[in-house]
Amino acid sequence: MRILLINGSPKGKTSNSLRLAESFVEGVREVAERNGEVTLDEVHAASLKIAPCRGCFACWKHTPGSCCIKDDMKDVIEKIIQADMVIWSFPLYYFNVPGILKNLIDRQLPMSLPFMSENTSGNGSGSHDARYEMKEKRHVLISTCGFYSAEKNYDSVLQMFDHFLGKDNYATIFCGQGELFGVKEVSARTSEYLAFVREAGVEFANGKIPEELNRKLCTQLYPKEVFERMADVSWGISKTTGEKEAEDLIFTRQMAALYNEASYDGKDRVLEMNYTDLGTRYQIRLGKNGSEVFTDGSLKATTVVNTPFKVWKAISSGEMEGAEALGKGLYSVTGDFSLMMSWDKFFGALDSRVEEKKDEGKKTSEQKNPSMMTMLIPWITFWIAVAINPGVGSVITLAVCALVPLLMRKHRLVIWDLLSFALVAILSAVANITGNGELVTNAGYAVFGALWLGSCLVREPLSATYVKYDYNGDAAYRNPLFMKTNYILAFCWGVLYVLTALWTWLLRRAGLGSWIFVINNVVPVLMGLFTAWFVKWYPARLASGKK
Repeated sequence: MRILLINGSPKGKTSNSLRLAESFVEGVREVAERNGEVTLDEVHAASLKIAPCRGCFACWKHTPGSCCIKDDMKDVIEKIIQADMVIWSFPLYYFNVPGILKNLIDRQLPMSLPFMSENTSGNGSGSHDARYEMKEKRHVLISTCGFYSAEKNYDSVLQMFDHFLGKDNYATIFCGQGELFGVKEVSARTSEYLAFVREAGVEFANGKIPEELNRKLCTQLYPKEVFERMADVSWGISKTTGEKEAEDLIFTRQMAALYNEASYDGKDRVLEMNYTDLGTRYQIRLGKNGSEVFTDGSLKATTVVNTPFKVWKAISSGEMEGAEALGKGLYSVTGDFSLMMSWDKFFGALDSRVEEKKDEGKKTSEQKNPSMMTMLIPWITFWIAVAINPGVGSVITLAVCALVPLLMRKHRLVIWDLLSFALVAILSAVANITGNGELVTNAGYAVFGALWLGSCLVREPLSATYVKYDYNGDAAYRNPLFMKTNYILAFCWGVLYVLTALWTWLLRRAGLGSWIFVINNVVPVLMGLFTAWFVKWYPARLASGKK
């Protein structure tokens, strides 16, 4: 397969549209290379010498099929003729293609015959047949524009390509908010979109792009209001005074524009950015109706980030890991640290995909997030019932293990739920067979503690599995402070239950069994209170720079 990528952007290889086209080509090549040799030709119009068409028709009258202008267009025509697939990549300029690409398109005239032919396409009132066999070629238009949406902005582009390619004879990927593909601070969102484009390349190589994928490609990167605020701020000019604004203020305004109103939890917050290397402070009020930047310091800050401007920019662009920089003391945070722990929730890419996620939720029978009670109910039943009566208690516990998945069916089950069902069932069976409830329940404490400790050796500590949804789901795993906090808590709970097994055994040996029930219920409650305090205190202490 011969692929021709025509880059019609005046920006050449720095074009945002080209990034999409290159992702598409990756997908096409993945499929094509399985079926044989693949060659890729790239034509960058900005680096070629292609003069405007003179309209002299010499290529029809005097030198049929050959233009009288001797420049780079001759090679471009040869590449188009030889290609099996042509990818037209360009930004939207004044509601059509850039001038340099229009020149290239105009100069395709030698590829047509001069004689009039019947127009059956429904476009225009006349036609010219192609000089070369072009029917088997496949074409794709890939473009970005500066509006929040591509919808209804490509009418003239489509009309033009309908004329010389034929209506419905090409595929399109038109993406609004194109300038964001060059902004590192939102790379998480743009990278996701580029993955969709790559997938589209795979599907197109196999046949055509499915409607479901087309719908994803038409999804806005950010909601209209968010994008337009970022776009307006990016010019660096005050909307009210027309005066130029400082770089750090522009950056802060753009950060504020990314605030996700859906994250509002009933608590108004004021984030203060103290750029220590510049000596400037800006406050961002985060509330139910969006965000607003204050430059006069008139608000009482709830969270203060003390950071060199260059450090925060590096973190925002992904050049530096935020938690690592915090650990090295490159910046510090004081005040309410919950905002930082849930940063992705407040400023992440929870945007135009909200409705899409809601639809997905409906398709999965509205399953809720995992609940730790699913894991705990079998263990609690086991410790109480089997301790009272090994025979009857084990049967009750086995019944609970069978019923809990049914009772909690609206919640997703996780590995710790499944392991708990299996371990409790095995321990209950042992108790039923041996009739020794005390020994088996004691072993149950040790096994439960081992479950917590074992989770410290894997990517997902036990507690994190259940609480990550309060910190933007799997995105919490990219937050080392969140992970470190949960590893410590998982270790503490594990040690607690291993020690519970030990002191339970010692108390029984000492004839103080009556104290076991009290101690084994009071201590976990105290540990729970410690956990509630620790998740607030520990990350905040690290963030403030205290050792």
